Amino acid sequence: MGSWYEELACMYLRSQNARILKRNFRVRSGEIDIVAFDEGYYCFIEVKYRKDNKYGGPEAAVGLSKQKQICNVSKFYLLLNHISEDVPVRYDCIAISGEQGMAEIKWYKNAFQYRL
Repeated sequence: MGSWYEELACMYLRSQNARILKRNFRVRSGEIDIVAFDEGYYCFIEVKYRKDNKYGGPEAAVGLSKQKQICNVSKFYLLLNHISEDVPVRYDCIAISGEQGMAEIKWYKNAFQYRL
């Protein structure tokens, strides 16, 4: 089911003129759901889904430890793709809620800052 929501997120990002560079980028220390290029930024995007907001919205699921992991993995992405660490980067979250046929999508640009 998770890959369906990631595909939905990619379709949404493309409709917003973002360019998908990589899906499910994995290294030993973790994974980034989507790497995209948008408005001059390399965007490292976490996709979160919740059927309802009973325990908070999907964006609430990107806690501090997950943020640190994404930041760490983003450094590997830049290094392995020979991209300077000086390029503008952004850490975003795509929050999807609701049922499959009636999903609501929110794109939180700059959802969090770089963390060590």
